[in-house]
Amino acid sequence: MNRFLSGIVSWLRSGYPNGVPETDYLPILALLARRLTSDEVIEVARQLKHLPDPGFVDIGSEIVRITDQLPAPADIERVRTKLAAHGWPLDDPRDGEATG
Repeated sequence: MNRFLSGIVSWLRSGYPNGVPETDYLPILALLARRLTSDEVIEVARQLKHLPDPGFVDIGSEIVRITDQLPAPADIERVRTKLAAHGWPLDDPRDGEATG
C-alpha cells in the first residue's frame, strides 16, 4: 500500500474506529474523486492529436468520451501539460485578459 492510500485508510480508521456504517459509504466514496490514470491522459492526448489547436472544451469532451464522467480541472491541466510537452499549441483563455 502506498503512502497516499495508507493516509486515507488511517483517516477512515480514526473517523470510524468501529467501521464505516453502511449509510456513509456513498458520501465517503464521493470524497475520493476519480482521477485520470496516466494511460488515460496519454489516450486523451493521442485522440486530440488531429486537432490543430485543442482547447479546454476539446480536452474535457474527450475525457467525458473516454471516462463517461465530467473532467476535473486538474485532469484537464494534466492533458494540457502532456500536449504542451510534445509541442502542441494550446489555446488559453487567459491570453486575452488585460494585464496590469
